[in-house]
Amino acid sequence: MSLREKISSQFNIALKDKNKTLVSTLRLILAAIKESDIANRSGGKKEDIKDPEIIKVLRKMKKQRQDSVDLYKKGERQELVEAEETEIKIIDSFLPKQLSEDETRKICKEAIESLGASSLKDMGKIMGSLKQKHSDSIDFSKANTIVKGLLTQ
Repeated sequence: MSLREKISSQFNIALKDKNKTLVSTLRLILAAIKESDIANRSGGKKEDIKDPEIIKVLRKMKKQRQDSVDLYKKGERQELVEAEETEIKIIDSFLPKQLSEDETRKICKEAIESLGASSLKDMGKIMGSLKQKHSDSIDFSKANTIVKGLLTQ
């Protein structure tokens, strides 16, 4: 079952269960996917986007919500923070599981050792290597911080 089908079936179940929060979030997700489909077709391709592109759309949506949470926390709007965090959890349920910080640190160390990196000048090579091998499983904002820390030790 493709990611698009999973989201659609969850949407139908949420509609039947009258879960307003889940329905609205899934509706936003489906609209974003549809928007990407349309953009893809205007680019000359005739087919809808596939799972990897859908994952990119979901990651973008998650990042937008995380940015909103930060702003709402600064503005002391707790009810809006909770609403955004609920949406983040729903979006996360469709994303591939991210590695823990310890696992990310281990992978970063291995990449540094395998490339023979020794300074911050090698940062691009390391991040490129990580993106090639672990693009779906690593949070690259964490990886960036970890790699910088390891290289400056």
